Amino acid sequence: MKKQLISSLVIGALVFSTHASAEQVVESDRSHNEELIGLSSGIVVGAIVGGPVGAIIGGFTGTLLGKSVGDDDELKTQKAMLTEREQELVELNQQKQSLVELSDQYEQAQQQLTTLKMAQEQKLTELALGLNVQFKTGSSVIEPHFQQQLNDIAYAMSLSPELTLDLTGYADRRGDGDYNQALSEQRVAEVKNYLVEQGVAEERLNNQAFGDSSPLMAEQSFENDFFDRRVTLKLQNQNSALAANATK
Repeated sequence: MKKQLISSLVIGALVFSTHASAEQVVESDRSHNEELIGLSSGIVVGAIVGGPVGAIIGGFTGTLLGKSVGDDDELKTQKAMLTEREQELVELNQQKQSLVELSDQYEQAQQQLTTLKMAQEQKLTELALGLNVQFKTGSSVIEPHFQQQLNDIAYAMSLSPELTLDLTGYADRRGDGDYNQALSEQRVAEVKNYLVEQGVAEERLNNQAFGDSSPLMAEQSFENDFFDRRVTLKLQNQNSALAANATK
C-alpha cells in the first residue's frame, strides 16, 4: 500500500511538473518555472526517501533549489553587466585623461605664443627707438653697421606682414639746395633697394625726401651736419602707428 501511494505521488508529481512546465513556457515566466521545476524534483526525491511526508518536505526543498539556480543565473547576468560597465568606465577615464593632456598642451602653446608675441613687440620697440641710417658727407653709400640694422628690420617685417615702412631722406645744409635734395632722394632710394634685396616687398615701402629743409638743430655745425645726413625709418601698422619717428 505504501509503495502504491509513493508511486502515485511520483506519477502525479511528474504529470504536474510536465503540465506546469508547458504552461510556463507559454507564459514565459522564468522565475515561476524554476520554482515549479524545483518543487517537482523535490517531491520525487522526497517521496523516494521518506514517503508522503518526505515528498512534502522534498517539495519545499526542491522549490528552494530551483530558486537558487535562478538566482545563480541572475548573478551571472549581473556580473556580466557589471564587467561591461567597468570597461566603459575605464574607457571614459582614458578619454578624460586624453582631454586633460590636450588641454595642457593647448595651454602651453598659448603661453609660448604669448611669449613670442611679447618678444616680437619688444623687438619692434627697440628698432623704433633708433631707426636712422647715417651717411658720410656727399655720400649715399650704406655703411656696414647700418646694413645689419636694416637686416633686422627686414626680418621683423617678414614676421609681421601687416607692417609697412616709411622712409624719409635728409641732407645737411652745406652746398646747393637742389644738390642736397637730389642727394636725400638718392639716399632714400639706396635704403629702399637694400630692403627689397632682403625680401621686403616694394609696395610695403613708402619713401619721401626733404633735402636740407628739415635740420635737427637750428644752429649749423660740424656735429649737427652729421645727424642731418640721414634716412629715418618708421614702422607702421595698417590700422595705427606701431612706432614713432626716431629723431628728425
